Amino acid sequence: MYTTSSAFLDALVEANVSFIFANVGSDHPALIEAVAEARAAGRAIPQIVTCPNEMVGMSAAHGYWQASGEPQAVVVHVECGTQALAGAVHNAAKGRAPMLVFAGASPFTQEGELKGSRNEFIQWIQDVHDQRGLVRGYMRYDNEIRTGRNVKDLVHRALQFAKSDPKGPVYLMGAREVMEEEVAPTRNDAAAWRPIEPAALGGRAIREIATALAGARRPLLVTSFVGRNPRAVTPLVALCRRLGIGVLESVPNAMNFPHTDPLYQGNQWNHPRQNPVLAAADVILVVDSDVPWIPTVSRPADDARIFHIDVDPLKQQMPLWHIRAEGVFGADAETALDQLNAWFDANPPDADAVAARTQHYAALHAARGQALRALEQPSETGAVTAEYLVARLRALAGDDALFVNEGISHYHTVFDHLALDRPGSIVTSGGGSLGWNGGAAIGIKLARPESTVVALTGDGSYLFTVPSSVHWMARRYETPFLQIVFNNRGWKSPKLSTLAVHPDGYAARANQLDTSFEPAPDYVGIAAAAGGAWGRQVGQAAEVDEALAEALRVVREERRCAVLDVWLPHH
Repeated sequence: MYTTSSAFLDALVEANVSFIFANVGSDHPALIEAVAEARAAGRAIPQIVTCPNEMVGMSAAHGYWQASGEPQAVVVHVECGTQALAGAVHNAAKGRAPMLVFAGASPFTQEGELKGSRNEFIQWIQDVHDQRGLVRGYMRYDNEIRTGRNVKDLVHRALQFAKSDPKGPVYLMGAREVMEEEVAPTRNDAAAWRPIEPAALGGRAIREIATALAGARRPLLVTSFVGRNPRAVTPLVALCRRLGIGVLESVPNAMNFPHTDPLYQGNQWNHPRQNPVLAAADVILVVDSDVPWIPTVSRPADDARIFHIDVDPLKQQMPLWHIRAEGVFGADAETALDQLNAWFDANPPDADAVAARTQHYAALHAARGQALRALEQPSETGAVTAEYLVARLRALAGDDALFVNEGISHYHTVFDHLALDRPGSIVTSGGGSLGWNGGAAIGIKLARPESTVVALTGDGSYLFTVPSSVHWMARRYETPFLQIVFNNRGWKSPKLSTLAVHPDGYAARANQLDTSFEPAPDYVGIAAAAGGAWGRQVGQAAEVDEALAEALRVVREERRCAVLDVWLPHH
């Protein structure tokens, strides 16, 4: 029997969906039956990945897209499963990660009128007024499947939204009776639902930006996520090198610009001080950034000229947002950067001016590098510092490593001391809900099985990942990765946030702020029990190289996860 659920699965195949990250429930008999029927008949369907926790499943879909560029599907049950996606929905929306989320719905009949009618008590309890409304504010598109006759159109339309800029998650729901409906198979029409073409700069915009950059004394490019599209890194590097433009990353979500390039000026996060490179810039080009600076602590000069390029320059989902830009342009970064490079092909910049700008930024880059190398030296006490740990990881991980960064209070440490040059070599969630890294590492490994995946996480975000689900899934689906825990014995970030607002308050003098995780959980033991992971606790710098080498060997040769619980100096 061919049902709405059968057509739904066929639509996913037509849309190049390889995996369904699934947490099924009492609302999914039709889908479960359709999967079993397709397998018995030998009909192609996406691989089902069983996810004991919904956030882990959606985070895995997020990671898969980051490593492959292909959106995947997530299946959850009714409003309970939808709510359990929680922070993963936020991360996908803010990180512009396309995927299709499908949830069942409580049956809408209760007397057996249709196949799938209510037959369990929970179906009354899980019937809510507006299930789609739970996630509508985060979705690029949401709809309800009301008949199987057009289910393929709804799937393809949803994914057309997901893949079009600004990209993001989409949500469909369908009640049991609808998903059981018998329908006739229809042709593959996926080619008629292509995403919109990337937007380009207009001629006037190109001239305005190009002439301002060419005439600047201290031009600066600020970005956060140009590198989400690895192809955009090449034209970015070309433009900056041909003009001598410094590059400053603000809250980077990817490898946007080679960290060893003399034009690279570092990355800023929540540092409570003015960035001197930003303050000195006379022309600033902001490309793909949600938070290019935090004006209460660091901002451009009042007379700096600012131009802004983004596919969503208005930040339509952010109620409060503004930068003082004289030119605001809705355009795809790769396309816009190619256009600016083409303009300078026809209008070469002044060579002496370029040389002077390059020399200026190169001197700052060299001084910054010297300061970072000093931080990487072993401490006099023999304790492990985060800077030393990441520097040794940089030396030992190898060229095939892909890094998943959820270091939170060590976000900047990871970017600074990995010092990556390879596009696509590091990702963050792009959002602010913790617990993404474990599921993301699984998704990345599914997409890139030949790579060594390394997840770097705070001890707080490790617990948020639901490590029992993560490491069970990693063992079952053979997606081994190395997970390094920066163990501060608690939440460090809330303490830093409080002290930034109340530096001399009661909290600054308090013995404890209710952020401690002591006595510390056995992070290695959790992973070992759930997924057979190898692990080790590390407390001294002298242990780091041996522990990292063995962990990497276990992941690569034994094909199982490894967890390093690294105890940092207590703050």
